[in-house]
Amino acid sequence: MSGAEPTAGEARWHELLLRVPEARVEDVCDALEALEALSVSVEDADAHTPAERALFGEPGLPAPAPGWQRSQVVALFDTEAQAREAAALLAPQEFFADCEVIGVRPVADTDWVRLTQSQFDPVPITPDFWIVPSWHEPPAEARTVIRLDPGLAFGTGTHPTTRMCLRWIARHDMAGRRVLDYGCGSGILAIAAAKRGAATVDAVDIDPAAVESTRLNAAANAVALNASLPEAAQGRYGLVLANILATPLKVLAPLLCAHVDDGGDLVLAGILERQADELREAYAPWLALTVTDAEDGWILMTARRG
Repeated sequence: MSGAEPTAGEARWHELLLRVPEARVEDVCDALEALEALSVSVEDADAHTPAERALFGEPGLPAPAPGWQRSQVVALFDTEAQAREAAALLAPQEFFADCEVIGVRPVADTDWVRLTQSQFDPVPITPDFWIVPSWHEPPAEARTVIRLDPGLAFGTGTHPTTRMCLRWIARHDMAGRRVLDYGCGSGILAIAAAKRGAATVDAVDIDPAAVESTRLNAAANAVALNASLPEAAQGRYGLVLANILATPLKVLAPLLCAHVDDGGDLVLAGILERQADELREAYAPWLALTVTDAEDGWILMTARRG
């Protein structure tokens, strides 16, 4: 590719916009990927109108439809010529018969780092306990601050399940406790427990990338914890945290309960309201779970031994 690089604000890429019925979305997206689109996204063509229709997916339920009855498919290409060539190649295809080319539009070069950062503000857990990205100053009222930037591992404090776990930690005495964060993701719960005074914190995950992310985040927050694979969890703990999903939580019931010390707490998240009874039943042989928090259709379930 020759010529000067575009300056900020000039067109660097081009988008091909298509109107596609739901039944054709997958075929069209597959074809666009074969035509070397840099990215392909599907939007509701009726968004922000009375005809708008929400598509949601929940754990344990069938996947949502691949598109809307009237979908807008947006494909990103390196050049305008590539976008127009893709439109020309799609037009005569049988599967494209009910589809429509809306047009091609330039995409201005953008400072994507600044744009991404602008979408992540400090997150309050309690009035004085905040999750703050590295590029923000902590709010004046923050007494406990976790520095955490969005990354590959799950858990940045924005999801209801993470917030509920953090609220529980903030409202209970961590001083001197031995804590296990099982399925640590970014390590946010382990870091919170350490910052609130836990004596020892073990953070484990089956994903090596999550273990590495936890180590880096712990270092950024100047807290000491042990991050490793699940076999590193040994013995009993005064607090066992697991923010995963209902199905693995049921499978892990005997293991997690075995790690809870006498007088210790078990805190489980990643559970939908409708899954409360099945979790109670799964844990009943060892501990009696109760719902202690709820937010946006998700619940926090906890139990104490003895």
